[in-house]
Amino acid sequence: MFWKSLAHFILKFRVSILFILTVLTLVMGYFATQVKMRYDMASAIPEDNPEYIKYEKFLKTFGQDGNMMVVGFDKENVFEPNFFKSFSDWQEKIKTVDGVVGILSIPSAIQIKKAETDSTSKLISELIFHKGVNMDSAAIQFKNLPFYSGLLYNPMTHANLNAIYLDGEKIRTKNRVQIINHIKEISAEFAQKNQIEIHYSGLPYIRTEFAESLRAEMNLILIASLVLTSLILLLFFRSFTAMLFSMIVVFAGVVWAVSFIELAGYKITILTALIAPLIVVIGIPNCIYFLNKYHTQFALTNNKREALISMVDRMGIVTLFTNLTAAIGFGVFYFTKSQVLKEFGFVAGLSILVVFVISLLSIPAIFSFLPAPKTRHTKYLENKYLTSVLLKFEYWVTHNRRAVYALTLIAVVVSVIGILRLKSVGHIVDDLPKENTLYSDLKYFEKNFHGVMPLEIMIDTKKKNGASSLNSINKVNEFTQSLKSFSEFSKPLSFVEAIKFARQAFYDGDSSSFDVPNSFDISFLLPYLKVKSDSGKSQYSSLATSFLDSNKQIIRVSVGIEDVGSIRLPSMLDSVSKMANTIFDSTKYDITYTGTSVVFLEGSKFIIHSLRDSLLLALLMITVCMALLFRSWRIVVISIITNIIPLLITAGIMGFANIPLKPSTVLVFSIALGIAIDVTIRFLVNYKQDLSFNDYNIPETVQNTIQDTGISIIYTSLILSAGFIVFLVSQFDGTKALGYLTALTLLLAMLTNLTILPALLVWFDRQKPKKERNF
Repeated sequence: MFWKSLAHFILKFRVSILFILTVLTLVMGYFATQVKMRYDMASAIPEDNPEYIKYEKFLKTFGQDGNMMVVGFDKENVFEPNFFKSFSDWQEKIKTVDGVVGILSIPSAIQIKKAETDSTSKLISELIFHKGVNMDSAAIQFKNLPFYSGLLYNPMTHANLNAIYLDGEKIRTKNRVQIINHIKEISAEFAQKNQIEIHYSGLPYIRTEFAESLRAEMNLILIASLVLTSLILLLFFRSFTAMLFSMIVVFAGVVWAVSFIELAGYKITILTALIAPLIVVIGIPNCIYFLNKYHTQFALTNNKREALISMVDRMGIVTLFTNLTAAIGFGVFYFTKSQVLKEFGFVAGLSILVVFVISLLSIPAIFSFLPAPKTRHTKYLENKYLTSVLLKFEYWVTHNRRAVYALTLIAVVVSVIGILRLKSVGHIVDDLPKENTLYSDLKYFEKNFHGVMPLEIMIDTKKKNGASSLNSINKVNEFTQSLKSFSEFSKPLSFVEAIKFARQAFYDGDSSSFDVPNSFDISFLLPYLKVKSDSGKSQYSSLATSFLDSNKQIIRVSVGIEDVGSIRLPSMLDSVSKMANTIFDSTKYDITYTGTSVVFLEGSKFIIHSLRDSLLLALLMITVCMALLFRSWRIVVISIITNIIPLLITAGIMGFANIPLKPSTVLVFSIALGIAIDVTIRFLVNYKQDLSFNDYNIPETVQNTIQDTGISIIYTSLILSAGFIVFLVSQFDGTKALGYLTALTLLLAMLTNLTILPALLVWFDRQKPKKERNF
């Protein structure tokens, strides 16, 4: 009675309802236009995670990491006068960019030497390539400094690296786009003038380009999904008005969904960017279910008002639970400890419920104003081809159930074998295609300088001034030298490199003296370690001071690392840790490994585990919903089996196809479960409603249910799958995988709901005449 009363209420106050919905949607549209992109790294791991705690300790001690953008190019003779002048001009222009706080490159390289007339025994630093210098002699002098080899240039490949340090605050705002673009404009002009190819990388650059690509793709996928679903609806209903108003209802849901991101204080991330197209895909079945029932009832009664009331009465409970289970499939992410999943789960789950409310209130109100459906609009109800397909399903279910069970069992066994082949691996640029310049440029730096992703190592000497002892200096040097045995690491930087630089200067620039002090020369060298103020002091001073904490207790070792992935990195760090334990006494030193690379990959692993847990939670909550809806443990078991099988088959295909488990692919299972169960509910509600009309003859009721719901199930599944296939327009492999794997799972779910589900009902369900619940 509730749903019939609600239908009467909607039709009675249809003008007021549509007016209120329109006004509220316009208000939400304003908030939707205010949503912003997220340019910093969204926290994927909780604050109590050990890796997060380590990273926070590093930030408090040494400040932000991951603020370096690198620009590289190949040039065999970089010291050719005309080119070098252009190179120097480029560097000076880069320094003027608002948001650039420093640059380390060949034109700004310094040398350190003893002050010739300074009685206080200090070193002075000065630019090597200062105005009026002889380029040949300056080039020889520069190449005589081992500190720069492998850091700013690769003598074997003639690759050159320029490190641009960006303001930590500004690169976490939208201003970073202007900063990065300004740098690229200056660099492009420099490259064109000198006929060289420029390469860019570094976390600030990767994040910015990734975010901007994401912004463009969000709009592209949304438009593509709207266009494709519109065409399918038009072909399905053969009615422009049915298609148009269905899309208006869905688009209103999209507006509300995007506005929720802004109202909740969130920003667009790689996950929340998917919400808008997902709402299109998930909102369309509401329209199909309602209009399909409306057309069916109108064909029976030829009364528009009665058909609309029957539509709400018969489909209200169905769409409520289908949307509720879909919302659960997404909403469970809110109960994880990952902030990015919390944001995605909250907005997606809430948006799905809102789309249901909008559909429920607006569709009967809108179509009450429109003309009654014509014959051509309901012609799809008599699709001869689909009817013949459904008759074949009927035959298999009633006469070949053993064959259906056998084929399903074989598919499950093969899938389990495939599941055993699954591997979990993640990379920082995981989702980028190999031909993308972000990926190819990163590989350029990995090839020539062994990586630019930050790895930070903190060595705590456990006592004040412990870092400046000769014993600590020697141990850190031994440790950094041992790191060079890893081909994935770039040249390590620490304050020890500054001391070695100073020792070389003490011995009048002899490159063989670029080493740590020994017990003999340390007493002579100490008075010189304070560098006298000079024009080129900043690089040396920064190296000497930013790699020690204020108490000179903790030593920082910074290493660029290749994007080795979540499997290789832990094993590498384990090897480094074992190596460090042979050098440092654990009773006197504590060593911590952190940095953006470690945190990012830990976040990837944490998200995978969270998604696994949320899938189990979603399964439990959906089971409870099914139990409340049908009040039959047999029905619950049958429905869960029906929807687990497609997930197993998809996972098995992933294993055989070598598709790894990563956040974008694990996300498939929760999404697919939440959506696929909708079809099951649609089938079972119709089955329960018709059971009493068939004197509880289960085989006959199952056959009738296949015919009554089969066409709408097929159309809905095809539209859902097509909606996810749209994700293939993305350039990101993860988004593509989410699209085609979810589409595959939904098609498999369609098959199981039209074969396994009815077959299990005929065999396993035992219904007795009793007072029917009002569905």
